[in-house]
Amino acid sequence: MAPRQTEKGFLSATYEQITSPENTTIVRSILVFGVGVAFLHSSLSELLLPPL
Repeated sequence: MAPRQTEKGFLSATYEQITSPENTTIVRSILVFGVGVAFLHSSLSELLLPPL
Protein backbone atom coordinates (compact mmCIF):
# COMPACT_ATOMS: atom_id res chain seq x y z
CA MET A 1 0.00 0.00 0.00
CA ALA A 2 1.37 3.43 -1.00
CA PRO A 3 1.76 6.14 1.63
CA ARG A 4 -1.22 8.41 1.76
CA GLN A 5 -0.59 12.05 0.92
CA THR A 6 -2.53 14.56 2.90
CA GLU A 7 -3.77 17.64 1.10
CA LYS A 8 -2.68 20.93 2.55
CA GLY A 9 -5.18 23.53 3.53
CA PHE A 10 -5.35 26.91 1.85
CA LEU A 11 -3.65 28.72 4.72
CA SER A 12 -0.76 26.29 5.06
CA ALA A 13 -0.16 26.29 1.30
CA THR A 14 -0.24 30.09 1.23
CA TYR A 15 2.15 30.32 4.18
CA GLU A 16 4.51 27.87 2.48
CA GLN A 17 4.52 29.96 -0.70
CA ILE A 18 5.10 33.21 1.19
CA THR A 19 8.02 31.79 3.17
CA SER A 20 9.57 30.13 0.13
CA PRO A 21 13.13 31.38 -0.51
CA GLU A 22 12.40 32.08 -4.16
CA ASN A 23 9.61 34.53 -3.24
CA THR A 24 11.46 36.58 -0.62
CA THR A 25 12.14 39.59 -2.87
CA ILE A 26 8.51 39.81 -3.94
CA VAL A 27 7.19 39.49 -0.40
CA ARG A 28 9.72 42.05 0.87
CA SER A 29 8.73 44.51 -1.87
CA ILE A 30 5.04 44.17 -1.04
CA LEU A 31 5.74 44.70 2.67
CA VAL A 32 7.86 47.82 2.04
CA PHE A 33 5.15 49.22 -0.23
CA GLY A 34 2.52 48.56 2.45
CA VAL A 35 4.62 50.26 5.12
CA GLY A 36 5.13 53.27 2.82
CA VAL A 37 1.43 53.60 2.13
CA ALA A 38 0.61 53.27 5.82
CA PHE A 39 3.18 55.95 6.70
CA LEU A 40 1.93 58.38 4.05
CA HIS A 41 -1.66 57.81 5.17
CA SER A 42 -0.83 58.47 8.82
CA SER A 43 -0.44 61.81 10.55
CA LEU A 44 3.34 61.26 10.61
CA SER A 45 3.48 62.12 6.92
CA GLU A 46 3.04 65.79 7.90
CA LEU A 47 6.66 65.67 9.06
CA LEU A 48 7.66 65.59 5.39
CA LEU A 49 5.99 68.93 4.66
CA PRO A 50 8.24 72.00 4.77
CA PRO A 51 7.41 74.56 7.48
CA LEU A 52 5.43 77.58 6.33
